[in-house]
Amino acid sequence: MIQKIRNFARKQSLQTLTNMDENKADRNFSFKSKGTFTLMGSVLVAVALLVYFLPRESKSGYEFEQGRPWRYNSLIATFDFPIYKTAEEVKAERDSALRDFLPFYKENPQTEATQMAAYHTDLARGSYHDVPAACRMHVAEMLKKVYDAGIVESSQMAEMAQRRTPGVRIVEGTEAQSRILGELFTTRSAYEYIMHADTVHFPREMMARCNINKYLEVNLTEDLQKTESAREDLLAAVSPASGMVQSGQRIIDRGEIISSDQYKILQSFLRETELRSKPSDSFRLVVVGQAIFILCLLGAFVLYLKLFRRDFLVSPHSILLLSTLITIFPLLTYILTGHNLINAYLIPYAMVPMFVRIFMDSRTAFMAMVCSIILSSLALYGNYEFLVVQFVGGMTSICAMKELTERSQLMKVALFVVASSWIVMLGYDLSQGIDFAHLDRTPYFHIMLNGVLLLFAYPLMFLVEKAFGFTSSVTLIELSNTNHPLLRMMSKEAQGTFVHSMQVANLAAEVADKIGAKPQLARTGALYHDIGKTLNPAFFTENQNGKNPHDELSEERSAQIIISHVTEGLKLADKNHLPKVIRDFISTHHGRSKVKYFYIQWKNKHPNEEPDPKMFTYPGPNPFTREQAILMMCDAVEATSRSLKEFSEESIKELVDRIVDGQMAEGYFKECPITFRDIADAKRVLVESLKTIYHTRIAYPELNSHPADPVPQPRRPYFFGAGRRHS
Repeated sequence: MIQKIRNFARKQSLQTLTNMDENKADRNFSFKSKGTFTLMGSVLVAVALLVYFLPRESKSGYEFEQGRPWRYNSLIATFDFPIYKTAEEVKAERDSALRDFLPFYKENPQTEATQMAAYHTDLARGSYHDVPAACRMHVAEMLKKVYDAGIVESSQMAEMAQRRTPGVRIVEGTEAQSRILGELFTTRSAYEYIMHADTVHFPREMMARCNINKYLEVNLTEDLQKTESAREDLLAAVSPASGMVQSGQRIIDRGEIISSDQYKILQSFLRETELRSKPSDSFRLVVVGQAIFILCLLGAFVLYLKLFRRDFLVSPHSILLLSTLITIFPLLTYILTGHNLINAYLIPYAMVPMFVRIFMDSRTAFMAMVCSIILSSLALYGNYEFLVVQFVGGMTSICAMKELTERSQLMKVALFVVASSWIVMLGYDLSQGIDFAHLDRTPYFHIMLNGVLLLFAYPLMFLVEKAFGFTSSVTLIELSNTNHPLLRMMSKEAQGTFVHSMQVANLAAEVADKIGAKPQLARTGALYHDIGKTLNPAFFTENQNGKNPHDELSEERSAQIIISHVTEGLKLADKNHLPKVIRDFISTHHGRSKVKYFYIQWKNKHPNEEPDPKMFTYPGPNPFTREQAILMMCDAVEATSRSLKEFSEESIKELVDRIVDGQMAEGYFKECPITFRDIADAKRVLVESLKTIYHTRIAYPELNSHPADPVPQPRRPYFFGAGRRHS
């Protein structure tokens, strides 16, 4: 047994040393350069995508519908422009003009001469000797007649009949002769006409002997060049405009209902404005200008991060999340609104500050919201109303979303965003002189649907967590459930450690709430900080029942076993897919401190020697967040408080001051943004909480077995009624 313990301790010693070296290498890695590379790449990709999808044409920025009130100031024409007809009107006029259009055809007289000569040649050879002479002459006359009328292709005849073409024009030199469509023949109709021309004198059986089909051939072919030229001239004569608007002429007043005629004038004004401002040779300048504008805006956001949140700049996950959220909604605006697929008010822009507020902080959420809205407004061409509405909605979501812990909070946030957007839009409409009767209710309906889309932030939050490596408060609440496999294993294998972790979690949450940190994060991190002890619970005091296995080990090996609960805890965390933010609590709750118990024992046994510091030092790192610093304080205070012989206020205060001040003196809090005020508040909370935990209880009196001899009880004053029991 002893040999097994020694082998285990030796193995843990080597593993701890290795982990310490690896951790040191990681800490020395130039993470800043990696963050800088990610930042530069993200900015360049964002600028490229936004410039690529950003519309190039310039628009007036007016949005209106027929039958709705004009929501802008009075519109005066600044230049002359035609009143363009609608596409339906132009199409109707063109169809009307084409309805009387006659295509041009060319007649080939050689076809008639060739076929008639062939017929007379066959007659001279006696091919139809069994047909009476009168019938043969009748066939010749009828062939002459149909050729004089004209024979066209069957497909062309069907097409003209479908178009209801009244006739054709036969080109004869420089002149054209019109012929009614009903007078023309196809080869089939010509045959039927000849066969049925005089059935009284010439029966069909007799006519059929003359093989009439042999001598019928198309002699009219369409002159495509002349027909197309004439058709284009006819369509060009149809004017696309129905009038003119002179410069200085009033088009519409504010609040006026847009009629059909005014709607056409407004559409013509917008069309002419776009034509006049459409870039021709300045395309490259437009692209360069857009790139500079977007780059400056993103640069301002990066400058904010550099001045106030440098911790985000060195985190690739934070950079990727911010760049994605700021970019994705402008891209949706450019694509969807540019093709008139949906209205801009249907896009849930408030998701940007919501996600940034959940995973980061309020100030960053505000800056990200401003950047996203301004970039989106570029496709809407200076829509002041859009900027105001989205700004108010985004600010509402930031203020209402303190910390997402319940699904009902998301519903409340959506309701607040919709209500605030409605109010600001109503105020804007009323300020433009639009009364309640003529309010355009379409944007209000779109904002309501926008609120419904905000509810999808809850399932999307899971995707954001997995994609960018963040942990939301909802996930922390799920992890803090004691039915989690790791916590259940701890409660079974190491009950003392489990109770200790629960106490530390409560203390950490109280301290975090007092100093303005994240209570749920501190609580969850505290629950898992000692999970490594579940693998060897007997080596830790809180799980021992009298026998101490360290008595049979050297100080170095005992120290390594104690230190190994950090590395083993990290292994368990990785195996159970705990988030990185929880793994950081495991690695930092002891920082770079020493296992002082065994370190002091070794020093006492070897007074003239210096030990290898690595053998007694935790791998670390030291805490780098306020929540991790809170855990270090609460863990040490709670564990040491169990050794107190007297739980008075003075002893508890002396214990808390000694431990926390010692941690400060060792420099464990130098890498985290905790202040002296935070530490002072934390010490006060710890003292008050420990006083509550270890308060003395009054012993309950025992029932006297001899009622005749009652035991005298001390009299206590009751100011608010008798019979109050203290506990």
